[in-house]
Amino acid sequence: MRRFRLPLRSAARGFRPQAPRGLRVRLVVAFLLAAAFGALLTAGLTFHRARAAILDRAEETAVADLRTQLDSLAPDLTLPPTAEDLRGLTRQIDQAGGARAWHASASYRGGEPVTASPGTPPVPDELRQAVQDSGRAVHQRTEHDGRPWLALGMPVAYSDDSGDTDTGTDTGTGTHADTDAASLSGLTVYAAFPLDDDRADIDALVTAAEAGAVPALALALVPALFAARSVLRPVRRLRHGAERIAAGELDTRLDAPGRDELADLTRSFNTMAETLERDAAELRRLEAGARRFAADVAHELRTPLAAMAAVTEVLDEDAASGVLPADTEDAVRLISEEVRALARTVEDLMEVSRFDAKAAPVHREDVDLRTLVTKTLQLRGWAHDERVRADLPEPAPVRVDPRRIDVVLGNLVANALHHGRPPVTVAVRVRGDRVRVTVTDRGPGIPDEALPYVFDRFYKADAARPRSGGSGLGLAIAQENAALNDGTLTAANHPEGGAVFTLTLPSAASSPGTT
Repeated sequence: MRRFRLPLRSAARGFRPQAPRGLRVRLVVAFLLAAAFGALLTAGLTFHRARAAILDRAEETAVADLRTQLDSLAPDLTLPPTAEDLRGLTRQIDQAGGARAWHASASYRGGEPVTASPGTPPVPDELRQAVQDSGRAVHQRTEHDGRPWLALGMPVAYSDDSGDTDTGTDTGTGTHADTDAASLSGLTVYAAFPLDDDRADIDALVTAAEAGAVPALALALVPALFAARSVLRPVRRLRHGAERIAAGELDTRLDAPGRDELADLTRSFNTMAETLERDAAELRRLEAGARRFAADVAHELRTPLAAMAAVTEVLDEDAASGVLPADTEDAVRLISEEVRALARTVEDLMEVSRFDAKAAPVHREDVDLRTLVTKTLQLRGWAHDERVRADLPEPAPVRVDPRRIDVVLGNLVANALHHGRPPVTVAVRVRGDRVRVTVTDRGPGIPDEALPYVFDRFYKADAARPRSGGSGLGLAIAQENAALNDGTLTAANHPEGGAVFTLTLPSAASSPGTT
């Protein structure tokens, strides 16, 4: 048996009661707990009052009955009484008790109580002492043979002028007799009787309270569900409204009837939605204006830049022939470089405007990614450049737009050569249904604080060197072209130093159709 006790004990120790989940369940449970507490409190107070009333009534009736019997029997008793006289008195009291089932005993001047009934319970010492000290009628509830009993002690007094007997009145604690008209005789009568009938009445009260608790809780369930529904309905509407706003439906508004806290919350929600809609519309307007401005500027600059490029080509030829003075030749070369850089920036802006307008065309073809890498290196003169190495061990079929992948690869290699140190390695690997191209350099890498922003437009990792040979749009354009081909482009640092850019594309088997 020991092998089974430890797991059971561990399981019991690990068990933790869980709070009910869901606002509806918690509201209903809280309502039922409040109703149960109210019902129990009401039932407890009612039971306490009813029990006290039943017992008080039994005590008052018993004291009155005993006083009546003593008033009729005690005058015939000779003082001082013998034991037989006392026994006879108690026998008469028992017989006169009738249905109350008295068990009487009597004592004279503090002697041992004498009884005529062998089943009479012993008189409690506390009761005898209380009667002796106070000279009043006293009662006490006791337990005998597992049954509740009521024990009474009543002193007998004789009138000074007529010889009649008198007994002290009783109000639960007893009161003194009229000492001016009567004096105590030294005779004390004790009586006890079982409280079975009263206990039955009390048990009936308990049963009635228990029987009424379950229907009360069942009835409380109905208003609990109604209250939970009335509270949760506005909350549910708010949740649906928040979900619609999160989905982009900023014109969502909710009805707000009533003047309670939930209605105020709903009105605040509508105000928030109105503010969001207004701000979003303003942001869209400003963004659209900025895009139109950039596209218009780039478009207007293309024609004069084309003319300037033609002029700089002529000037470059003159500078190469040596017919120009040295200072003029340097100026011509500087102007030519700046014109070409400006022309590339304008082309990049035009490409970005097409991305923003969702107007960039994509023409997919089934190609081997190794072929695209080789052509990119050849077109830019890197095929035989010792600074660039190609690692193309296995076929890598993809379905992409070759021109856009060429732009991605060209930008990545140019960025590695410009900001890193050679050799730059271009590696192609196939991993399941994905094809990866990594471009790795041996430079210092990308600062950690710049990694989240390397693909942002016009971002410069080195703020102290804002002037560079690029436009700041190359990596942003590369990422947009990767996304158009259902791919991803990420940047990281190699553990041994240098930056690593990874282009991931779906293989030809999992790539979607031509757009």
